[in-house]
Amino acid sequence: MATATVETAAEAAAAATDTFYAAGVNRDLRTTIAARLRRARWPWLLAGTALLLAVVFALTARGPWSEHLWPEAEAETLRRQADAALARGRLTAADGSGARELYEAAMAMDPDRAESRAGLARVAAAALQHADRALAQGDLDAAARFLALARSLSAPRAGTDALADRLRRRELAIAGIDGMLRDAAEASAQGRLDGDPRAALPLYRRILELQPGHLQALEGREDALSTLLAQAGDALRREDTARAAALIATARGYDAGHADVPELQERLVRVAESLRRRGDRALRDGRTDRATEAYRRWLESGVDVDAADRALAEVAALHLARMRAALSAGRLDRARSEFAAAAELPVEAHVLREARLQLRRAERMPALADTLSPAQRARRLRTLLDDAQRAEDAGDWLTPPGESAFDRLRAARALAPDDPAVRTATTRLQRHARACFANELRDNRLQRARVCLDAWAALDGDRRAIAQARTDLAQRWIAVGEERLGRGELPDARAAHDTARALDASLDGLHDFDARLRAAEAVVR
Repeated sequence: MATATVETAAEAAAAATDTFYAAGVNRDLRTTIAARLRRARWPWLLAGTALLLAVVFALTARGPWSEHLWPEAEAETLRRQADAALARGRLTAADGSGARELYEAAMAMDPDRAESRAGLARVAAAALQHADRALAQGDLDAAARFLALARSLSAPRAGTDALADRLRRRELAIAGIDGMLRDAAEASAQGRLDGDPRAALPLYRRILELQPGHLQALEGREDALSTLLAQAGDALRREDTARAAALIATARGYDAGHADVPELQERLVRVAESLRRRGDRALRDGRTDRATEAYRRWLESGVDVDAADRALAEVAALHLARMRAALSAGRLDRARSEFAAAAELPVEAHVLREARLQLRRAERMPALADTLSPAQRARRLRTLLDDAQRAEDAGDWLTPPGESAFDRLRAARALAPDDPAVRTATTRLQRHARACFANELRDNRLQRARVCLDAWAALDGDRRAIAQARTDLAQRWIAVGEERLGRGELPDARAAHDTARALDASLDGLHDFDARLRAAEAVVR
């Protein structure tokens, strides 16, 4: 407002000057008046500017803008807090209130100021002093903690090394290495090798931390590790891969360079590969229980756990396929057991959720046989079988959904699974499904061949013949994958591989194809 008043006065003065011009006033007088008016204007302008800056400062000093305009103010606050924490002896704190954490925060906010670095140096010196005082008082744990803090803050090497040497000598005097050696030997003789601080291996490790070159401790550790690894070998002979893997990992933790570790690790890999092949054979034969056991032991070995998870997922997929087939046949108890088996295996959440909904819908639906009288059930069964026959005659084996021969017969089996006419129709449709598979496979229509194969399997066809058909179809998919890999179409090649593995996980050449595909994928990524 003051500036506006000045501007108004200046304009009035200019108008008065023009009047003087018009009246013929002396030019020197006019020049003198204009100069005086300009000089009178500057003090007001300066006052207005100062007032504006004061308002801006008042608005920003307490708000978030101040952190951008004056970041050093916040950093200085942190440094003062750090100084106070250091004065109280609070050198470090997990909640960020220690001197170390506060100085580091200040340095991060204002890295160009040397005060924060100097403060950290004072923390390091104080930590060394605290360590020396704790050692003098016999508090070895506190001395070790303060020494570690000093080292982490790059305290002078000479001081930290000297204190570490004093601390080690004090620990040696208190620990009584001879007594520890006796305890370790006794624990080893009793078979207490690991698992608690008074077991043999932890005691030997403690002795070697205090005196790294102690010969008796080194020999005792070697003997204990040999015993531990012998137990791992026994576990491998029993195919107890979980225990073997844990024992080998324990031995490696105490002495990664132990001579027996590499050989036992190789044995573990061989056992895992044997379990994989056994699981693949069992899965191909439909023996899901044996496949699950073999794949789980493979997983517990820790060897290629991703592949083991995928193998277990394939077992789950087979259980879910059986569940759907059981629902189609009206065998609700069998469907429940298949779903329960799948739920214990690695299954994608949405797949399991969909299967659970299918099962619940079937459970809520009353059994048709329980709602019909014997005469009604016989008429309904006859109608379904006649419709299935007409669909067969029309060539509608699998489509359209709900009206195909397969769907009509499925409904008939749900109504009366043991009826002779239903069994005869099932056998006839099995032959058609088998012929459908052979024709589609011959013409290389692999997706359609899979549909025919699934229908054949759902009709409880010959297990051995179906297993061979799955192998034949898997081989075709591998051929497709090889072709896609040769063209550089890696996603399609991977999809073909996964389809082949789902059909026959033990297929010859599948493992080699997967290795080549992985190598190509690694380069492309």
